[in-house]
Amino acid sequence: MKTPVSDELSLDEQLCFALYRASQAIVASYREHLAEVGLTYTQYLVMLVLWESGTSSVGQMSTRLGLDSGTLTPLLKRLEQRGLVTRERAAKDERVVQIGLTRSGRATYEPVLAARRKVAADTGLTSSELARLRGELHRLSDHMEH
Repeated sequence: MKTPVSDELSLDEQLCFALYRASQAIVASYREHLAEVGLTYTQYLVMLVLWESGTSSVGQMSTRLGLDSGTLTPLLKRLEQRGLVTRERAAKDERVVQIGLTRSGRATYEPVLAARRKVAADTGLTSSELARLRGELHRLSDHMEH
């Protein structure tokens, strides 16, 4: 028997479900286009941090991406094995592992930029619509996290 549902509890009225579906679709598009470059979506996020900062400790990267070190460490090891990043203990504190880009890692920038542009095109949104949506989502995240 079907339960009467108010509009408030209709699946299509749920912000969480709309965000979930959109996130799934965006990540799937990234996976498709990043596969051409040989990166996973999570590796792509790591590379973004490194292109932006040059180097990063595992702890800083963990905080920036919202991923724990148990998730990051094997991912970083795979990137290191592929010759895209370096992992070195900090001289001042050997507990800190610094991650940096190699020449090969820096060389993936242009192919990844092309993949990102393909994902943007897949959305069907204009660059100004994407910027507005991204801004709203950042604002929502900031509000929900505080």
